[in-house]
Amino acid sequence: MIRFLFRFVGLWVLAGAFVALVLDGVRSIASAEIVTTPLGVTWLAVGPDSLTRFQAFVTRTLSATVWDHLAVPVLGAPLFLVLGVAGALLLLIGRRPAA
Repeated sequence: MIRFLFRFVGLWVLAGAFVALVLDGVRSIASAEIVTTPLGVTWLAVGPDSLTRFQAFVTRTLSATVWDHLAVPVLGAPLFLVLGVAGALLLLIGRRPAA
């Protein structure tokens, strides 16, 4: 049952990555240059308070170095790439064991 849940959520996350890729592609065609939407910009548009709470949690719990060297580059990565990697990892976790 849990493998099914990982695969189900992984497919939905991959679908979100595909939608983000299509939106970036449409924006790129319209502007005649490559345009990507970073994860941080999308997160800030959806829930700015949660992003600031996440930053405070990471700096308080782990350290400011972790925020600077791990979280900031991930937040600057294209949304379709982050969602694609997360979806692929969920699908790998949910795969059936080799017989």
